[in-house]
Amino acid sequence: MKKVLDILTFGLYNKRLNKQTFGRKNMADSAVNYTDEMVSSMTEQYEAEPTMATVEALASQFSKPKRSIISKLSNIGVYVPAKRSTTKAGVPVVRKEELVDAIQDALKVELPSLAKATKADLQTLLGLVAN
Repeated sequence: MKKVLDILTFGLYNKRLNKQTFGRKNMADSAVNYTDEMVSSMTEQYEAEPTMATVEALASQFSKPKRSIISKLSNIGVYVPAKRSTTKAGVPVVRKEELVDAIQDALKVELPSLAKATKADLQTLLGLVAN
């Protein structure tokens, strides 16, 4: 009997929940952050000079955060992220593929599974074979 009551009350609970949420508007549907004029102006300015300085100028012009401007430009497909030339530690960025190629050139042999090694191990190995 308890199982039957649980099943019946669960159905009623779901109906009660559905009635409460029925007719509510989604906030994202009604709020417009950027007008069409703002978007076209942002697109023109950023395409003319795609730099972070332009993003900062747009942020101050439209009184929006930089992240919001970057997000909008990304959604449009206009934003081009800046490429990092150094790591957080200040060391130049070196890809694993470059390390593997340098090791293979030094040893004059093709090692296909070498790319599966860690970057630290590849750097150590390159230091040993380059000497």
